[in-house]
Amino acid sequence: MERVKITKLHNGEFFYVSFNPEEYTLSRDNNFAAQAIPGLSSPLLQFVNGNLRTLEMELFFDTFEVKQDVRNETNQVIDLLKIDSDLHAPPVLSVSWGTLDFTCVLAKATQRFNMFLDDGRPARARLSVSFQEFINPDREAKEVNRQTADFTKAHTVVENDTIQSIATKYYKDPSLWRAIAAANELADARSLSIGQILSVPALPFIDPQTEEAIS
Repeated sequence: MERVKITKLHNGEFFYVSFNPEEYTLSRDNNFAAQAIPGLSSPLLQFVNGNLRTLEMELFFDTFEVKQDVRNETNQVIDLLKIDSDLHAPPVLSVSWGTLDFTCVLAKATQRFNMFLDDGRPARARLSVSFQEFINPDREAKEVNRQTADFTKAHTVVENDTIQSIATKYYKDPSLWRAIAAANELADARSLSIGQILSVPALPFIDPQTEEAIS
C-alpha cells in the first residue's frame, strides 16, 4: 500500500512517512447540557455542540542502517506544529492513506526515541500524533442540515398552514403544536395569517409533560 502522505494545503508541499502505521483511530463526540426541570424525574438534555473528529496514529521512523539522525525525518512532522509566517497559524493539512483523506491540523505530537548511534544521536523513533479535523465555516454550513428540531427557527405561514401541520413539519408530531403556540403567545392558535412569521422552539426546550416551550 502507498505510504501515508501529509500535504500542506496552502502551498502543496508534501512528504511521505517512512513506514506506514499499523492502525489509526478516528473519534468524535458531542457535548450535551443537562437542564433540571422541577417536577420531572430526570433532567432534559440540550445539544450544545459537536466536537471535531480526531485522527490518531503512531508513526515509526528508523535511520539506524544508514547511520543518520532520525530527527531529520521526524522534524518534518514536528514542524507542522509551528506557526507559519504567511498564515500566522499552523498549516492546514491533508493526511491521505488508502481510502483515508483527512483535512486537519496537527494538534499534538509526542516523540519517543529508542535506539541511538555511537555518538548519541537518535536513530529510531516512534511518534504518537493527533490530528484534529479542520472545517471552515462555509464547509460546515454546507454539511450540517440546519433544518432540524435541534435549532430554533422561523416559519413563514403559507396558505393552508395550520399550527398542527407546522408541528408535524418540524417535530413529526402534530400534538406538539402547543410548544409553537406558547413560544409565539398565540391567543387563538387556529387563527394564523398568511405571511405571519412564527418562532419554532428547539425540541430540547419542550416539557414532555405539558408540551409547552420552556424558557
